[in-house]
Amino acid sequence: MEHTPRHNVFVTYYHDQDQQYKDQFVQMMGNRIVDKSVNIGDIEGNSPPTEATLQRIRERYIATASVTVVLIGRCTWQRKYVDWEIGASLRDTATNPRCGLLGVLLPTHPNYDERTYNPHLIPPRLSDNCGGDDTFARIYDWPGAQGADEVKQWIHRAFLRRRRQPDPDS
Repeated sequence: MEHTPRHNVFVTYYHDQDQQYKDQFVQMMGNRIVDKSVNIGDIEGNSPPTEATLQRIRERYIATASVTVVLIGRCTWQRKYVDWEIGASLRDTATNPRCGLLGVLLPTHPNYDERTYNPHLIPPRLSDNCGGDDTFARIYDWPGAQGADEVKQWIHRAFLRRRRQPDPDS
């Protein structure tokens, strides 16, 4: 297998429903990635994030990542903070360079292991950047424990796509 670099990866997901998959993802990937995600306890308080909290997430976590992985469970599409984190990942500024972007359908998603997916069941900014022959973002099915090397390739391809323009409406 060709050597691919280890990338800084921000993982966004619905914390209440999909924490186990985030934990499995990080464990499965091991030293193949550098996890730049927000972990439980990293941000104070349990209330909805304030603008200052969102800015701190953007500056401390997303800005240090080169690829954002969206873990997509059955209700992830409804989570405004997941969509916000995707939007922050797509920003391209001097202090917040754009991340590559990919989604992973979890086994809990209604379209898992199907040939197509309902774009209305995907976080909106991710869905806006998928589709067509030359997409900025791609969506894959959860690979399970045996797919870490394959996922590393997905991440690297997303990293290479990050300099292309995402959908301007995102």
